[in-house]
Amino acid sequence: MPHVISCLNQKGGVGKTTLTSNLGEAFKRSGLSVLLVDSDPQGSLRDWNEASGGEVLPVVGLDRETLTKDLEAIKGQYDIVLIDGAPQSGRLAAVATKAASLVLIPVTPSPYDVWACADLVDTIKARQEVTDGQPKAFFVFSRARKKTRLTGELGEALSGYEIPTLTAGTTHRETYAQTASEGLTVFHGGNSDAMAEIEAIKNEVLEVLKNGI
Repeated sequence: MPHVISCLNQKGGVGKTTLTSNLGEAFKRSGLSVLLVDSDPQGSLRDWNEASGGEVLPVVGLDRETLTKDLEAIKGQYDIVLIDGAPQSGRLAAVATKAASLVLIPVTPSPYDVWACADLVDTIKARQEVTDGQPKAFFVFSRARKKTRLTGELGEALSGYEIPTLTAGTTHRETYAQTASEGLTVFHGGNSDAMAEIEAIKNEVLEVLKNGI
C-alpha cells in the first residue's frame, strides 16, 4: 500500500504546492514511484505541471469531496502519493486528512499562519480520535529566515497545538519561485542548499513513515 501524504493549511501562500512538488521529486530521486494530487480547485499544482509539459512528475486533479474514493482507484501503483491541499476549504481539508497516513502543515514565520492553523488542527485531532491516532501530523517551517527571534517564538507558539514540528524545513530562497515558474523543482535548478533542505525533509518524513513516530 502506498503512503499518502497530505500537505495542508487553509491559509494560502504558505508553500503547500512548493513543498508538494519538491518533496515529490526528492522521493522520485530516491527510487520511489510518486503521484501528485491537486485537490485545490484553483489548480496551482496542475498549472505547475503544465509549465513543464508534464515532464517532471505525474499530476492528477481530484478536487471534490469524493477524493478518498477517487484516490483508491488509482493509488495502488505508487509508493508515495502527495496531496496538495486546497486553501479556505474545511471540507476538502477533512477529506484530504481522511485519505492521509501523514499530514504535513507548512507554515511561514508569521503569527497569521499560527492563528490560521486552529481549524485544521481541530480537524486532524478529530480524525485521530476515531482512528487510533492516525494520521500522524507535523508542522513544517516554510520560507523561514534562519536564526531569527520570530522563528523561535512562533515555534513555541505552534507547540501549543500539541502537534510536533519537523526539524527540517525550507528557508527563504529565490530558487523555489524561479524553478516553480518553469514547472520544475530545486533539483533541476541546481541550488545545493535548497536541495539539501528538501532532502532533509524527505529523510525525516521517511523516518516517520518507517517508524510510525
